[in-house]
Amino acid sequence: MRSKQNDNETTIIMKAFVFPGQGAQFVGMGKDLYDNSAEAKAMFDKANEILGFNITDLMFAGTDEDLKQTKVTQPAIFLHSVILAKVLGDKFTPDMVAGHSLGEFSALVAAGAMTFEDGLKLVSQRAQAMQKACEMAPSTMAAIIGLDDAVVEEVCNSIEGVVPANYNCPGQLVISGSIEGIDKACEALTAKGAKRALKLAVSGAFHSPFMEPARAELAKAIENTKFSTPICPVYQNVTAQPVTDPEEIKKNLVAQLTAPVKWTQIVNNMIAAGVDAFTEVGPGAVLQGLVKKTNRTVATEGVNKFEQI
Repeated sequence: MRSKQNDNETTIIMKAFVFPGQGAQFVGMGKDLYDNSAEAKAMFDKANEILGFNITDLMFAGTDEDLKQTKVTQPAIFLHSVILAKVLGDKFTPDMVAGHSLGEFSALVAAGAMTFEDGLKLVSQRAQAMQKACEMAPSTMAAIIGLDDAVVEEVCNSIEGVVPANYNCPGQLVISGSIEGIDKACEALTAKGAKRALKLAVSGAFHSPFMEPARAELAKAIENTKFSTPICPVYQNVTAQPVTDPEEIKKNLVAQLTAPVKWTQIVNNMIAAGVDAFTEVGPGAVLQGLVKKTNRTVATEGVNKFEQI
């Protein structure tokens, strides 16, 4: 929390820092940080060591296809976000934090709930476990635009194996399920007036029961990782509520893989708690757009390159 001095009064500004998920990656991400900050360079070099391959080569000079590999995408976005937050230094002053799906791991590390090294190991294990789960059973996702959440939920409930996966903003809900189930749901939702029912180019049904094998695998890794009390409340995907208790954080993080991301609810709950401004830390500007679509009265900004620090 910080104050802004006007002519005759001081206004208290409450800030939320938010961290993006999969899909925000771009070729060249993080190179400016590596070239301009000794601290960033040391963290990237450490990441190469932990992962056992030079992820920096793929981030800085790889191809779009390189970056689309789940085992690369998730650690790359995590690294870009967490290293940016670290390099921000005194400018990283959150009253609360949250991250979208994978971004929750970035938020937890940035807020001190776990170490950089442990966070990266978990993200890498998560990516590999999700990839394996995708290969076990064909499944997919679709973005439904222009319908109330309740209508989408009702259709999902009527089709076996289809569930809400990402509550992104009002009028945008992503669903997950079997390929056949998603096709059927898209047809039904279009008939109910959806502006678009767009199948996504993803390798599987994230945030659905299809991820149960990955959840079980990640649960063991999370259980064996040390978590600390964060410097501020973390609004977690599963509950959309602020959490500071390390054991509760762990429980919610395990549940996240098979449960929906309640992003709309997180943004609304943060605003209800007094947030005036959101800062997105990491690649892209997706979350700024989702925040604006949820509530146009709050300020948004992004930090995704060194020159903005």
